[in-house]
Amino acid sequence: MNDIPLRTTVIGSYPLPGWYEYAFSNITSFGESDRNELIEDAVTVAIKDQVSAGLDVITDGEMSRRDFNLSFYSFIEGIELTTNNIRKFGPPAHDQRGKYSIHGELSAPNGLGVVEDYKRLQKLAPPGPILKISIPGPYTLSGCLLPNKQYPDRYIITEALVPIVREELQRLLDAGCKEITVDEPSMSCYAYKEDPEKFVDIFNRTVEPIIGKTHLSAHLCFGNYKGRAVSPRQYSPMFPAFLEMPVDEIHVEMASREFSELEIIGEIAKKKDVAVGIIDVKSYYIEPVEEVARRVRRCLEYAPAERLSFAPDCGLSQTARWAAKEKMKNMVTGVHKVRAEL
Repeated sequence: MNDIPLRTTVIGSYPLPGWYEYAFSNITSFGESDRNELIEDAVTVAIKDQVSAGLDVITDGEMSRRDFNLSFYSFIEGIELTTNNIRKFGPPAHDQRGKYSIHGELSAPNGLGVVEDYKRLQKLAPPGPILKISIPGPYTLSGCLLPNKQYPDRYIITEALVPIVREELQRLLDAGCKEITVDEPSMSCYAYKEDPEKFVDIFNRTVEPIIGKTHLSAHLCFGNYKGRAVSPRQYSPMFPAFLEMPVDEIHVEMASREFSELEIIGEIAKKKDVAVGIIDVKSYYIEPVEEVARRVRRCLEYAPAERLSFAPDCGLSQTARWAAKEKMKNMVTGVHKVRAEL
């Protein structure tokens, strides 16, 4: 159970400051030392916003990444970006993201860059908050890779990515990371039509080296690229199978779904901690403190305080920074209000 009852946390990503968004879009204009300075400055900003909000658990904001997972493909060998089939005009959505063709063995001999992210966070963060790093799981990573003769379907591609992610998790553990989240939104999105037990098997084999050695959580949401989901937003197809994931905590998206299926947190809390998304990152409605407190009290009807954490539904990278700061501040204040009542 959590050392901090009703602890406050985030998923991983944070809005890029405007100046950094511009710099990131023109990153090839900078030298290596310039790029390192840019990233450190952006991480410092993300840390400051989270610490100012009063979060118990903070991340680096994933400032070195493009979206929460797109930068990882630059570390994977045997692939090449293709934009031939993407839709370039009209409303922004997932079908405007580039895909990668596979032309060789999939490998990442130099890792995925996550350990470097953790060491940077460790260097820049102040004493006090718990430091967390998130990493996408192999099934989610496989979604941008196009099958070929060597890797003819998504599951075979996923199997090739399992050891790559597993090795990065081991490196994180060796670096001393005490809190790790594996993001698997694709498992949530496709559980309604795929075998959830197959997903659990993939996940369990991926995290096997770090089970019981760090605080491990699984983030299960329904997609947030450009503020859009990509599937029926229902947790019922995932459970009870996903309870067999050997994690300390499962994160579920509730705020954007008007707390539909909230009772599922009671089932999770019988076996694990549960992080409840009580802030809607797809909306610019700034949840008032008292409303946050009401949401926390609703969750306490299903799970004990020692099992509960609270967070935004998903990463904040698709939310404007001004709104993200207000949402985090109100979330922490609302949770603390209830914590004081216990």
